[in-house]
Amino acid sequence: MTALVDPDGLAALLARGEPDVVLLDVQWELGGRPGRELYAEAHLPEARFVDLDVDLADPPGIGGRHPLPGPSRLQDSLRRLGIHDSTTVVAYDQGSSLAAARAWWLLGYVGLRDVRVLDGGLAAWQRSGREVTTRVPGPAIPGTITVHPGARPVLDAAGAARVARSGLLLDARARERFEGRTEPIDAVAGHIPGAHNTPMADYVGPDGRFLDPEHLHAYFAARGVFDRGEVGAYCGSGITAAHLALALRRVGILAPVYVGSWSEWITDPARPIATGPQD
Repeated sequence: MTALVDPDGLAALLARGEPDVVLLDVQWELGGRPGRELYAEAHLPEARFVDLDVDLADPPGIGGRHPLPGPSRLQDSLRRLGIHDSTTVVAYDQGSSLAAARAWWLLGYVGLRDVRVLDGGLAAWQRSGREVTTRVPGPAIPGTITVHPGARPVLDAAGAARVARSGLLLDARARERFEGRTEPIDAVAGHIPGAHNTPMADYVGPDGRFLDPEHLHAYFAARGVFDRGEVGAYCGSGITAAHLALALRRVGILAPVYVGSWSEWITDPARPIATGPQD
């Protein structure tokens, strides 16, 4: 089952009228306008808004800027959205799929089996000429999902260091942040020693959609993902890392995500920091 769906595929899914399909609007801007404002301006009909910072993460702290949400709180949120264990969920954001990928990864992590991302998000849906709305749907009939954390592999700081030494740890941040030339968000610049840089901009097109599988395969093959053993993903706070994990899943690689990522790594001054280009 593919994790990505294009506008035509989503329209066909919705046209079948299956009752257990939930659309999640995860529009989000790092340090920008609140996602709820973006949702209020335009969203897919019947889509329900999910706040990445509130529903899909715990408050910032020692676990980083976007720690995993507590299981009981996440379960309550998913039930409020009308999600059952058998629900098909399609998540989307403005167009980059960054926030939607967090929803895809997190819902899969707690055991939901059929979670998809609208490739290209709201922008692709609008370019296809399909309807958007400002109407907010009424409250959902509560769902009955029971979350089971651990259905997808994760890395902690020690695990990320291990993968960097003996496998292939990929850093999805922009190259200037990876190299420590600038750091606009976190308090310390640099990267985990031994990590390799695979900036998100390398494996998406100008429209925000993922490159096709053939080009993704060539890109990641050139970086050794098929011959380096375990492959892990991290970024600044675990959001772009989920997007990288989704790209890797497209080429058959199940990569654990270091959820705390760089924003957690730097909370311990004993952890080493590297700068400059990768080795």
